[in-house]
Amino acid sequence: MAVFLWIAAIVLSLVLAGVVYQLLGSRRDREMHTIHGRSVPIENGSTLYIFETGFGEPKVIFEAGIGATHLNWRAVQKAAAQFAATVSYDRGGLGWSGPSRTPRTPGNIAVELHQMLDRAGLKPPYILVGHSFGGLVMRRFALLYPQEVAGVVLVDPMRCEEWPPLDPSKQSQIELGRRLIRCTLPAVHCGLVRLAISLALRHADGISNQVAGAAGSNGRHVVTRIKTEVGKMPREIWPAVAAHWSRPAFYAGIRSHIQSIPLTVEEMHAAEPIRSIPVTVLTPGNSTPLSEQDLRRIAENVQQVVAHKSAHWIHLDEPELVVDSIRALLDASVPQAVASAD
Repeated sequence: MAVFLWIAAIVLSLVLAGVVYQLLGSRRDREMHTIHGRSVPIENGSTLYIFETGFGEPKVIFEAGIGATHLNWRAVQKAAAQFAATVSYDRGGLGWSGPSRTPRTPGNIAVELHQMLDRAGLKPPYILVGHSFGGLVMRRFALLYPQEVAGVVLVDPMRCEEWPPLDPSKQSQIELGRRLIRCTLPAVHCGLVRLAISLALRHADGISNQVAGAAGSNGRHVVTRIKTEVGKMPREIWPAVAAHWSRPAFYAGIRSHIQSIPLTVEEMHAAEPIRSIPVTVLTPGNSTPLSEQDLRRIAENVQQVVAHKSAHWIHLDEPELVVDSIRALLDASVPQAVASAD
């Protein structure tokens, strides 16, 4: 009995130490990694974190994929800022933004993005750039506020026909995502995921894998995902990306996005095409190109560019293609802006 009590006391002490480590780490992360951006309040009482760089018109607005933050765009944003004003941000529930207060559907997110841009004093016109799920958000934004949009770049946009309810076979993937998050959260709260990610970034892979293993297969999955994604990004932002993936609120945000996938599919499958506004769709080389019919469902004035050297993360594999697409839309919009001024 005494041995059992000693073991229980040791386990409890370790858990409490992990919780304190997590809380202190989260506070330090926010202080360190938010100094270059700002938080903008929106109408539902939450705040959205934005990062701005560059000068000029139109402004280039970036929207990340379903579980990503503004950091996912850093390489492309840095390059585009050489010739344009650029804005990346974290959606509600992700990164350094406040919690989401509405279902994470393109329509709700587009409205929040519009509020953020207005309250931040970032006036149109805009060139919209969205990856994956973010591509659906930017499509909805262009449909809601067409007079404010000069062009759209969709980086391997999410294909509604591949997800429930249009494709019920993918429901198992949604359920798997929910289970992974639910099972990982205790390890996040206790600091195990933070410790494993920190060790992985220091290239202590053996120790990192052992720590992640203590959180089960879910912990190993998270660390593997981080190492794969972070490895494609500029080294200087690795600690900031790891900080996001070490916070319980971030996992809650991803969960709310996953839960809204069926609503997202229903909303965007019925969406009408974008009219008049030029749209560029970047498709990875390992995917089947969109058919002409699929492209016309997206927009009337649309072109498709195949990124032959890329998988889903085109902006990380071939960032120059995204930058060139932005520049082309920017150059095309300048004569129109001059003509309007005259």
